[in-house]
Amino acid sequence: MYLENINGPKDIKKLKTEELKVLADETRAALINKISKAGGHSGPNLGMVEMTVALHYVFDSPKDKIVFDVSHQCYPHKILTGRKEAFLDSEHFGDATGYTNPLESEHDFFTIGHASTSISLALGLAKGRDLRQVNGNVIAIIGDGALSGGEALEGLDYAGEYNKNLIIILNDNDQSIAENHGGMYKTLKDLRETNGKSSDNIFKSFGLDYKYLDDGHDIKSLVDLFKSVKDIDRPIVLHIHTIKGKGLPYAEKDRESWHAGGPFNVEDGSPKFKAQEADDPVFDSIKELLDTNPEAILVNASVPMGLGMVKGVREEYVNRGQFIDVGIAEENMVAMSAGIAKNGATVVFSTFAPFFQRTYDQVSHDLCLNDIPATMLVLHPGVYGLNSNTHIGLCDIQMFAHIPNLIYLAPTTKEEYFQMFKFATTQKEHPVGIRVPANLPETGVKDTTDYSKYNKNKIEKKGSKVALFAVGVLMPLAMKTAQKVKDEIGLDITVVNPRFLTGLDEELLNGLKKEHQLVITIEDGELMGGFGQNIASFYGNSDMKVLNYGVSKAFHTDFNPDELLRENGISQENLVNVIKEFIK
Repeated sequence: MYLENINGPKDIKKLKTEELKVLADETRAALINKISKAGGHSGPNLGMVEMTVALHYVFDSPKDKIVFDVSHQCYPHKILTGRKEAFLDSEHFGDATGYTNPLESEHDFFTIGHASTSISLALGLAKGRDLRQVNGNVIAIIGDGALSGGEALEGLDYAGEYNKNLIIILNDNDQSIAENHGGMYKTLKDLRETNGKSSDNIFKSFGLDYKYLDDGHDIKSLVDLFKSVKDIDRPIVLHIHTIKGKGLPYAEKDRESWHAGGPFNVEDGSPKFKAQEADDPVFDSIKELLDTNPEAILVNASVPMGLGMVKGVREEYVNRGQFIDVGIAEENMVAMSAGIAKNGATVVFSTFAPFFQRTYDQVSHDLCLNDIPATMLVLHPGVYGLNSNTHIGLCDIQMFAHIPNLIYLAPTTKEEYFQMFKFATTQKEHPVGIRVPANLPETGVKDTTDYSKYNKNKIEKKGSKVALFAVGVLMPLAMKTAQKVKDEIGLDITVVNPRFLTGLDEELLNGLKKEHQLVITIEDGELMGGFGQNIASFYGNSDMKVLNYGVSKAFHTDFNPDELLRENGISQENLVNVIKEFIK
């Protein structure tokens, strides 16, 4: 074995070129060992093994700085830079995160989990090198999917007039998470089919030098290519064709399903744990809309599976002209949706909560300033959504609640979600956003609320002295807390379901002053600037006591949702104790 002796790039350089193939095989085996037992990003990493071995054989990390776009393809890099035990030994699987992390290694330069950032970050590193007058290569590695993002194109544009060392590696496996969409992919296809000789070359049009390699798994060719550009004095794009999922036949064949996932059996790719089947209210609502309204359309940014639009399903709606995937281009998704709705059609646009961060200007300026009635579905917000610090959606309320004209709704049940969706896609007054948690309970009781009566909260349980406001998925906790208070001290407290997060029900809030002395708010996102603090501000010059509970301001990562809530006071035990203490 070679890998057991590899503790960093310097050890790789001791090998002969012909020995690198064996090291690549051992690296892939270590990678498969971990992802098959613990899950993770499979396809992106499997396709990067040989390239990563060659990179560290030729270049001198960390003096030469490698920036991984998204960084969900950095597992081989971690294995070869002193972190192999996190892939070989199950007891150490938690030692390395799924993305580059400067706290782990001097070979990682940024904590990254979003797409299209590497070229701009690398340009910054290069400019910093120039200002300090030091030597070293700067290398940005970007996939063809991430190339569709606006920031990547902005980076390429500036790189075209930069005049010093910058190496941009395009890892082209002809696949984003799902299939690629956009005109540039015809260009990339032509370049692949002509071995890089097509006159239609987007990179040269930016003024960049260019080289193509068709077999991105041939280590000798990779080494030769990298040696030919090491210490180059100008920007260059190395267009390298790879196979997503390389080394696992089923992953090579079904690239979309094998982008990422849970533990699996290596022999046939079958999952080790059977996933629970659950109804998907998002897909059901969208399907009903598209099937009954020929003027309706769904727009998404490269995550169709999050909406239930998996391969084999979405093609029907693509053929009807009712489904658009704009690629990893969330800003375009929002602005394009605004244009669709402005011209009279019914549009729903959606992505996961963390990725909506990119769209703030488009939501505020293009959509809400123009008061256009489009529907925005914010997937998996709050603590029960994604939990990596690169993928948390704890600030969606802060992002959207204060934007004029926007109606932002928080369902507590599937029935409320369906009614809110129906309202959002039939009204023609304002843009409407809906928080869509990963799991919503089903009550069996149809919601008949008229959501055109804005900012009207619902009293789920009427009581006195204490009113507990619970946002979205925290409603079951609020109801259990109320029951526990009743059981222990015989007090019925009021439980309120706000439903609207972009305005206050002032009539209800004023009414509570008559029989209540304490208002408590709980929300599953960040406390600062959240829903509860708006309630506190309203009661600021009154005798009402207000307690707000939410998540602390931090880049929380790899957390257990219930534990994080409990640490921030959002637990039945704490809430009951607070209420009992107040009553005493």
